[in-house]
Amino acid sequence: MSSPPRHWPLARRGEIWTANVGEPPVRHWVVIVSVDSRNRSGYIESILVVPFSSRGGDGPTTLCLEAGETGLPGPSWIKCHFMNTIRKTQLLDRQPRPLSDRRMRELCAMIRRSFDPEAPL
Repeated sequence: MSSPPRHWPLARRGEIWTANVGEPPVRHWVVIVSVDSRNRSGYIESILVVPFSSRGGDGPTTLCLEAGETGLPGPSWIKCHFMNTIRKTQLLDRQPRPLSDRRMRELCAMIRRSFDPEAPL
């Protein structure tokens, strides 16, 4: 018999969260990139995220977003080559402004470019 589902923070694709990431855990902003069926499942305890950074540069797998678009305190870079799996329990606080559908499409294309040299730019 399977165990009952667990209750974790209910994250959605495109949302920006603070999360404890790394060893030792450090508080970072991340964007949720896993599909909502995974994010909302009480049986799956992990989630796919891409971290934000306060520094970055132009590149095929880096996206700069202004504060007005993210709600974060300043310009931030999403480094799609650093996609990671974390436990849902590492999510701390949901930020008020999710990424737009257009930005999520760009982000997903950049994630693909990080492992597929044939992916379009």
